[in-house]
Amino acid sequence: MNQDLVPHLFRREYSKIVAVLVRNFGLEKIEVAEDIASETFLAAMQSWTYVGVPQNPSAWIYAVAKNKARNHLTRLSKVREIGSDGLDEVAGLPIDLTDTNISDSQLRMIFAVCNPAISAESQVGLALRILCGFGIEEIADAFLTSRETIYKRLQRAKETLRREASGLEVPDELAIEKRLDAVLTTLYLLFSEGYYSESHPEVLRKDLCEEAMRLAELLLEHRVTDRPTVRALLALMCFQASRFPARRGESGELVLYAEQDESKWDQTLIERGVKLLRAASTGTSLSKYHVEASIAYWHTMKEDTPEKWESILMLYDHLLQIECSPIAALNRTYALARVKGDAVAIVEAEQLRLTNNHFYYVLLAELYGKVDPAESRRCLAQALALAKTEADRQTIRRKLDSVGPANPADDYSPCKPY
Repeated sequence: MNQDLVPHLFRREYSKIVAVLVRNFGLEKIEVAEDIASETFLAAMQSWTYVGVPQNPSAWIYAVAKNKARNHLTRLSKVREIGSDGLDEVAGLPIDLTDTNISDSQLRMIFAVCNPAISAESQVGLALRILCGFGIEEIADAFLTSRETIYKRLQRAKETLRREASGLEVPDELAIEKRLDAVLTTLYLLFSEGYYSESHPEVLRKDLCEEAMRLAELLLEHRVTDRPTVRALLALMCFQASRFPARRGESGELVLYAEQDESKWDQTLIERGVKLLRAASTGTSLSKYHVEASIAYWHTMKEDTPEKWESILMLYDHLLQIECSPIAALNRTYALARVKGDAVAIVEAEQLRLTNNHFYYVLLAELYGKVDPAESRRCLAQALALAKTEADRQTIRRKLDSVGPANPADDYSPCKPY
């Protein structure tokens, strides 16, 4: 059996099963739904190892999930955990795992977990776990915190959902306004984790990006959630995903933007992104997703022109007014270098003082490359020491090799703190 098959199916199907079962059982039984889904995949791993993978793995998983759900209801009946009338009402509902019911259940679940009674961070964490099948460690990495903190946060969030015990309903427009930001943040984090993962040996995890795009499409398909911000976020995802075929080399190494073969970029996705970005301009407000999508659009044009980098710099200035992010500030500095030169950019870069971020030192190395090669090497050495993934370390080593032999007078000390 392909060892990657069950994890791949888990990522794709777990959230669907949980959403449908919660719709049947109610939010107060969310952990029961999770247990049934987890037991289903455990059964798949145990069975398929010995008897082989069935012809239709997803159908097998759905059938086992249905049986386990029915068994759960039978056990409830025997121990009388719920009244007979309540059992008849729940048991009479079909465990409907058709595409239409899955999509509708997931849309309802998205807004159920993004409940204003739960903190914003817990909303995002719970959605990543329930809707996207994220592991505790992956969520901890996304929030830059510990497994224990995330586990406790999720338990408290689930307790709140159980306490409220409301049904899975698509919220009205007022509720959508309150919850949509958390929903979009979740999808943004999911795509970001797939686009550049620091918690997995595979830096580029296409399946996560595809799942984020699928959930965004789900929002667009429903009348009340087809909003300009949703279109802008999906446009951003399309532009970024268009470069996937060029982001990996023949040996699986990560290929940086400047080195990519643009003939490999997916023009269909780029065109889809352009249409979505145009459609997103119908609203009255400008979100960070609009601005980031516009930046990504300019990056679909490989040719360097003054107009391109001046537009990108202006967009980063606007983005930082909407949301002050260290990474956005770092990326703006690179655009500043392309417009006003390395010397101006070095001054602004050093003011950021992102001394725990290897991208910070990679950028400084790039900016110092022409004016001070020794300083550039020291920055790359510091970046190498801070890099979290082997893919990043490989990229930095290549950059070190391209700088050439070190000056004999160079003491190889780490890049000075700025």
